[in-house]
Amino acid sequence: MILHQPMKLFFMFLSQNKAMNVAAKRWGLKVGASQVVAGKDIESAIAKVKELNKQGLVCTLDHLGEFVDSKEEAIEATKYCIKTLNAMASSGIDCNLSLKMTQLGLDISEEFCLENMRRIVGTAKQSNNFVRIDMEDSSHCQQTLDILKELRKDYDNVGTVIQAYLIRAEEDIRSLKGTSLRLVKGAYKESPDVAFQEKAKIDENYFNIIKDHLLSGSYTAIATHDHYIIEKVIMFVKENQIECSQFEFQMLYGFRTELQQELVKKGYTVRIYVPFGEDWFGYFMRRMAERPQNVAFAIRGILSK
Repeated sequence: MILHQPMKLFFMFLSQNKAMNVAAKRWGLKVGASQVVAGKDIESAIAKVKELNKQGLVCTLDHLGEFVDSKEEAIEATKYCIKTLNAMASSGIDCNLSLKMTQLGLDISEEFCLENMRRIVGTAKQSNNFVRIDMEDSSHCQQTLDILKELRKDYDNVGTVIQAYLIRAEEDIRSLKGTSLRLVKGAYKESPDVAFQEKAKIDENYFNIIKDHLLSGSYTAIATHDHYIIEKVIMFVKENQIECSQFEFQMLYGFRTELQQELVKKGYTVRIYVPFGEDWFGYFMRRMAERPQNVAFAIRGILSK
């Protein structure tokens, strides 16, 4: 199946459509989403993580959320992140927390969002856990890095994500030496002014920033389902005698499960990004926009119901 640019743009448009997002909450986890979203509540998500831990996989949980534009909603999202961290600690699962700061009030006030982040990261620190700040579109990039810098003055258990399709990525990698980073190709629609548009160029930049961060001695999470990239990384770390304890591979819940197990059997750490919650529509549409295989995957899920 070839995912033409108009179809990709269509899925990206849907991911940002508030009316569709509201309607999706009424549908439940239909249209194939249940294959890639681990339930609506914390209990369902933790049950999935326990299953994955038994398979030798570690995880990161993300309570999905989009379009938060009130302090009340942001405070509730903050409380839910803290509740999730406490539930993880009491359950004994091997799992971090991932979050999006627009869900915590970033578009309302940076200072307000920073206060919420301090509460979350402080809670995670108490149970020796780690918080990953997901990177959103380019308009939020510098805000994210500014808040990360403030948090890291007091906490060492927080990191973020760098997107290889952004032209600024290489410079950001250098400035974040010593910070635990998840490195991705990027999933938002961006203009040529800020982002590379050609797949070959994005892939090249992706591998370059992976090498740079590994060689700096920094912890590196390589988030990709691209087995060619994974093979190149494995060769690179062997050639440069980089210990397996300095990096991990990350993949999305529900995707490339056989590859996940292959890497675990070879002794590599594989962390699964496990999203959950009722606000699943935007996440699911972005996954559809990313790769043509994902559309076919969803259609098979619908037909199997």
